[in-house]
Amino acid sequence: MDLTIIENVQQHGWHVVMVPEDDIGPGFAYTIGLAHTHGASELAVFGLDIHAMHRMLNSIGEKSAAGDVLADGQRHPGVVDGHHVALRHVDLRWYRTFFGRGIGFYRRPPFPVLQVAWPDADDRFHWEEQVEERHWQSQPQLWQPPSEHPVGIWTTEL
Repeated sequence: MDLTIIENVQQHGWHVVMVPEDDIGPGFAYTIGLAHTHGASELAVFGLDIHAMHRMLNSIGEKSAAGDVLADGQRHPGVVDGHHVALRHVDLRWYRTFFGRGIGFYRRPPFPVLQVAWPDADDRFHWEEQVEERHWQSQPQLWQPPSEHPVGIWTTEL
């Protein structure tokens, strides 16, 4: 267990794990500690600059820490450059692929995770019709079981 994670959870209530983009795929970031400290869902975001994702997760994490109940299907305005984000419940079968440090912290799943989805320039989310393919591929659809997820970068071995 990384002591930095424990220290950040003790001091701030959560820690943000940042996984940078590499040759295999886009970057992503997720929280550890919101469930422990606040009884809230952990948060995960994909496909943007890791520092932008860090700021997004802290912004939404602060809402959770202040007592806002975050849930599947909610939309939150003004989180990404004036745009809203949508929250989607993550299917447990994705945890080992993306949230290994979270599993290490909590010792085992399940701990609740919400995917923070961001829209394209026209405020369309990546699962909606008429979205550009580039945006469609920018984020996974982790509310779907892996066997039903559209084939793409997120279904290859990470």
